[in-house]
Amino acid sequence: MKSSSATRILIVDDHAMVRLALAGAIEGRDDLLLVGEAENGAKALNLYRTLRPDVVTMDYKLPDCDSPEVIAAITAEFPEARILLLSIFETEECVYRATTAGALGYVSKASEVDEMITGIRAVARGEAYFSAGLEAKLGERSSRNEISPRELEVLNCLLKGLSNKEISLALHMARSTVKHHLERIFTKLGAKDRTQAVTTAVQRGIVRLEDL
Repeated sequence: MKSSSATRILIVDDHAMVRLALAGAIEGRDDLLLVGEAENGAKALNLYRTLRPDVVTMDYKLPDCDSPEVIAAITAEFPEARILLLSIFETEECVYRATTAGALGYVSKASEVDEMITGIRAVARGEAYFSAGLEAKLGERSSRNEISPRELEVLNCLLKGLSNKEISLALHMARSTVKHHLERIFTKLGAKDRTQAVTTAVQRGIVRLEDL
């Protein structure tokens, strides 16, 4: 029988099998209670408003947005919200963006179910929880220089293989400005050339090949 003080949980994940597996793990614990499921960010926000769960577990990549957008929206309305990321996206940028938006923890989907449950319980207590290595990635990312929104646009053009001339036309900026942005990007990423800049940006999760 579930305890009257059981931690109430909302699962947010677009994969039905993941929701099913996590729901089974939650239902098997007397101190945890599943109160709702959402497959996208919009539904997650609406369900949070209705259900007011104690903990939200959330995938990073959702069909309608990335989770930091949803996390920021939830925590703006409900500063006390406790959110745990459960995701296969484990780059330093993903961990940084999620925690900066308001997530308390980040657990790899490659983890055992028991670790996911441990993470849920820790976040329910208001404690941070990270899978092995992810907190170190967060520390590394926090010490780096921020890529500006305009520099990110240029990086995405590099990812598409555009030349300086093509970037100039695509972003409506002078070629000298493109060159300036590239120089700053190379410095911030510690890259010697365009190829290394793109490789580093992908490895860190600043840009993603699947977004092409």
